[in-house]
Amino acid sequence: MSRSPSKAYFMEFSLRFPLRDLPDLASRYHNVGEAEVLEVGRRIADGEYRREHLVKIFDWKTRGRGRSRIALNSDAEITDALQLAVSAKTELCALSVLTGLSGVEIPVASTILTVVYPKQYTILDFRALYSLSIDETVYSPRFYLAYLDVCRQVARQAADAVGADVSLRKLDHALWQYSKENQKPGKEAAQEIA
Repeated sequence: MSRSPSKAYFMEFSLRFPLRDLPDLASRYHNVGEAEVLEVGRRIADGEYRREHLVKIFDWKTRGRGRSRIALNSDAEITDALQLAVSAKTELCALSVLTGLSGVEIPVASTILTVVYPKQYTILDFRALYSLSIDETVYSPRFYLAYLDVCRQVARQAADAVGADVSLRKLDHALWQYSKENQKPGKEAAQEIA
């Protein structure tokens, strides 16, 4: 998939920990239900565009907050959006079609794409952004694409630094764990999103 996010975002991101610490941080990450939600993503990738799959991913990401908004979408709309996202030729289109669903903002859309294609996408949330020195932002599709490019770049750099493969999931785990251990509680930290 191709896209061209604004290069201006790259100057804002700065990893708060040394790359050599990434494997240790990732090893301390634990999130109940990740294996199950990745299986749901595999099913979506295989053509099962079902409401219950979307709800499972949504609940995992949001801890069930806002589920009533997902209920506003018809089964046909959910099926269509998931099918279009999976078959999209660009990352921007995949993300945009998902955010057309009621209750699906950029963080949830990034989670859907991540569980469907864990080697290509990563989850956007306040914890990962904190670990990349971004304390506040307005989520937008273009911002997410810039964030995704930065994460891909950091994963490649980390792989070189530690002499082992660093997947986007492993990077996501490390970013989340660093924030969990170091970010002072605030309005966003209280949300505890995956």
